[in-house]
Amino acid sequence: MSFGEEDGGSEVELETLHGRSWPSITQYSVFLENRVGQLLEVLRAFHGSKVRILGLTISDSADCSILRLILSHSEQGREILSLNKHAFAENELLVVELPAGPQSLADLCLALLQAEINIHYAYPLIVHPRGRSAVAMHIDNMEQASGSLHNMGFDVLSEADLAS
Repeated sequence: MSFGEEDGGSEVELETLHGRSWPSITQYSVFLENRVGQLLEVLRAFHGSKVRILGLTISDSADCSILRLILSHSEQGREILSLNKHAFAENELLVVELPAGPQSLADLCLALLQAEINIHYAYPLIVHPRGRSAVAMHIDNMEQASGSLHNMGFDVLSEADLAS
């Protein structure tokens, strides 16, 4: 896509977020009151749908909790959360499959350190796509991290990889 002046002047090439060249996974951060049964209420909302919860983590405080979810079908997951009137936000994570071996997580961290990329938070997936362990990460620079990890032999997963 390009934009130019009416008189045929120079054009500027623009790329949208949807035109990015790295895979990312949508994470839903669901805001919960800090009271008994709130987690179960969210989990039951997905019962009977094709949406599976692939990863989750909970951050707790005295007043509220934040439930972070990775879902197998993010579009349908968004609809379910909205229909059930759950307050949530979305952001993009990088999900990386770990190779077999005792140092795979350390190797992942080393690859990101060498690229000078910070990990803000990370958590493992419950369901292991293609039978291998995977970790979801919120990081500084998705594009640089994806390229660096790919060059180091890591498989960066897309939403299509998780939906199967």
